[in-house]
Amino acid sequence: MIREIIPASYLYVSLSEQQIHRFEKKQIVTTYPVSTARNGAGERFGSECTPRGWHCIRAKIGGGEPLMSVFTARRPTGEIYTSELAKNFPERDWILTRILWLSGLEPGKNRMGNVDSMRRYIYIHGSPDHYISRKPESHGCIRMRNNDVRELFDQVAVNMPLLIE
Repeated sequence: MIREIIPASYLYVSLSEQQIHRFEKKQIVTTYPVSTARNGAGERFGSECTPRGWHCIRAKIGGGEPLMSVFTARRPTGEIYTSELAKNFPERDWILTRILWLSGLEPGKNRMGNVDSMRRYIYIHGSPDHYISRKPESHGCIRMRNNDVRELFDQVAVNMPLLIE
């Protein structure tokens, strides 16, 4: 996708603002705080950076699951996140409520080879709400508050474009 050709409906993740905007008819209709990668922007496999450029939503995962549902390998574990569960598993990177799995659209930048966002398992996903301080603290994914990601999940479709910059 060429940068100058902006679709009417898309998501835009601002790394500098730590926000995601949903555009409809080229107008912002919703904005949410996010947390992107602690390691900054980057596309390489193993970097734990948030990849830049045009992507699309490859899959929507978790529709109908309860708020705060815990996911591992894109599957609900049957657990519901609580502070007690967090204390029992302090090393876990919590993926909660909903997952929007991203796929890069720019070969050599965020698609194929060692820069493939989909094979890096880059998601927009729910996270413990206190993790969303509008500071970059994730392992590469785009973290959102649980009510926010559930709302966004219901507003977007598979293949919807998304620009990260």
